[in-house]
Amino acid sequence: MNIAEVIFMAIALAMDALAVSICKGMTIKKLTIEHTLKCGLYFGGFQAAMPIAGYFIGKTFANVISSFDHWVVFGILTALGLNMIIGVIREKEEEKKKHTSDFSHKTMFVLAIATSIDAMAIGVSLSVMQSGIWINAGIIGAITFAITAIGVYVGNRFGNKLGSKAELIGGFILIGVGLRVLIEHLITGA
Repeated sequence: MNIAEVIFMAIALAMDALAVSICKGMTIKKLTIEHTLKCGLYFGGFQAAMPIAGYFIGKTFANVISSFDHWVVFGILTALGLNMIIGVIREKEEEKKKHTSDFSHKTMFVLAIATSIDAMAIGVSLSVMQSGIWINAGIIGAITFAITAIGVYVGNRFGNKLGSKAELIGGFILIGVGLRVLIEHLITGA
């Protein structure tokens, strides 16, 4: 996986965290650096840690799935992308705004886990593709940190116009990366 693909994947993974951070920003009357850093560190930290966990889980089972690994990567990325797209379609505004004004560690921990589960699946995919994890996880975490920190500001400044669109774009990006991996393998056999 090349660096551009990792960056696009990181951006796609950050879209659900971006939507949450925008909602969080909308609830704050006076935005502080603490709000921004808290969102960035929680979301970015978990988005970096979860692929590492998934990577080592995937390495454990790599021998078993090596003959159909391209289908595993395609399936995981497509499922995650479709899940994001379907979530946008089904999402109701009342549910989206629920739990947005609470910046406690407990709430941020739960939100960070919820928005980074897909990153664990990406870690499994990276292990199957025999791609390095440490730099990739660092890129994913750093991009998520930056995107969510900006998201809090955007939410505070401009409201709720971007949230669902960001998740929708992220879903299509994940499906595109999965499709590229599958097509590349089917054409080249690599």
